[in-house]
Amino acid sequence: MTVEPGLPVPDFVVPATSHKNVHLRALRGYRILLYFYPKNNTPACTIETQDFGANYHRFRQQNILLFGVSRDSLDSHEAFKRAQSLPFELISDSNEALCNLFGVLREKELLGRTITGLVRSTFLIDEHGILARAWIDVDARNHVHRILDELDARPRRTG
Repeated sequence: MTVEPGLPVPDFVVPATSHKNVHLRALRGYRILLYFYPKNNTPACTIETQDFGANYHRFRQQNILLFGVSRDSLDSHEAFKRAQSLPFELISDSNEALCNLFGVLREKELLGRTITGLVRSTFLIDEHGILARAWIDVDARNHVHRILDELDARPRRTG
């Protein structure tokens, strides 16, 4: 089962950096932005993550909690978070539960082998736990600014 825009996102509890667990139901009242990226410390993922970090306060001003998600271990995430001085938590999805829920895993061809790769994607969950928006297979270099431009242009629903 994968979640679709306009439908509720099933509750989840996942491990994150700073010895935290992210529990979706406990975050009601906030908008949640989950950005899925393939791997810590790779060039495109580092650029995208730095961009999210640099614009973190713009997201917070819109009542958005931001989380990066990859299949990397918590230890790898802690090191990446520290190296990039990130003001938000990274979620370790080593069991691929969130990746499967959001449908971001796809078979890819790499050096003549078929591998399961993570498609760089971002999802916005509204204050009530409904998937409000999905950006699939995005370009790491301009993705954050496109999200912010769209959020700035769109009036927010309340209540």
